[in-house]
Amino acid sequence: METLKVSSKSVTNSVAGAIAGVIRDEGQVEIQAVGAGATNQAVKSIAVARSYLNEECDIVCVPSFTNVEINGEERTAMSFLVEKATK
Repeated sequence: METLKVSSKSVTNSVAGAIAGVIRDEGQVEIQAVGAGATNQAVKSIAVARSYLNEECDIVCVPSFTNVEINGEERTAMSFLVEKATK
């Protein structure tokens, strides 16, 4: 599964386009964000991606915590599993 990493400086529409593209190709994607600003951008991007995919499918998002290594330090990140919704 592809993982997209979002920062507080990520452009919402660009991340949303990437999410929508991976959903179209693979059906699911993991989004990772460290910190409040990055988490905010990730959630907004997921909402925009949902509107991009509106006529094709709906998506669901399952948030969780994960550990990531940044510059040799272990940090806690938000992880969002986004996938096509089943009917």
